[in-house]
Amino acid sequence: MPLDAELGKKMLQLITSRYDQREWRKKIEKTLSLPVTGVSDEVQRALFLYLKHGLKAYKSRRADPDSWIVGGYATKEVIERAKYNPTAVGPSITKEDVSILGTDPGSDVDAVWWDDMLVAWFEEPEEPQEEGKEEATEEAKTDEEEPTAASDSKKAEA
Repeated sequence: MPLDAELGKKMLQLITSRYDQREWRKKIEKTLSLPVTGVSDEVQRALFLYLKHGLKAYKSRRADPDSWIVGGYATKEVIERAKYNPTAVGPSITKEDVSILGTDPGSDVDAVWWDDMLVAWFEEPEEPQEEGKEEATEEAKTDEEEPTAASDSKKAEA
């Protein structure tokens, strides 16, 4: 089940308020590498995509997987740009939507909360996909076996 509005809000606050804390940098980078489908609220999804693209480090096409600029002036600039001009995030984004950026989510957001958030991010979306893949694979195997059996019998007749 993707993150609900409350979890999504805390996740965005975590990314935009604790980026200068060394112990949170790797967790923030991991969060930015997650697929956007884990955020259910459309406004929060737009904010997450904005942060994901805004904090992406320049890399060549042949480089390793994506990395992010977390910490320092570049991160602060991306957050301040969104707060100053919410339409940079999306045309329907308002000042109220971006007001959560940069505020600390509170003391209840710790490493255990982060682990629970990751579980919530991936909890439901993968189960239906796995079932569909297995069924498609079984159907493909069945389709492949039938023509093979028919062609073998034709070879035997000849």
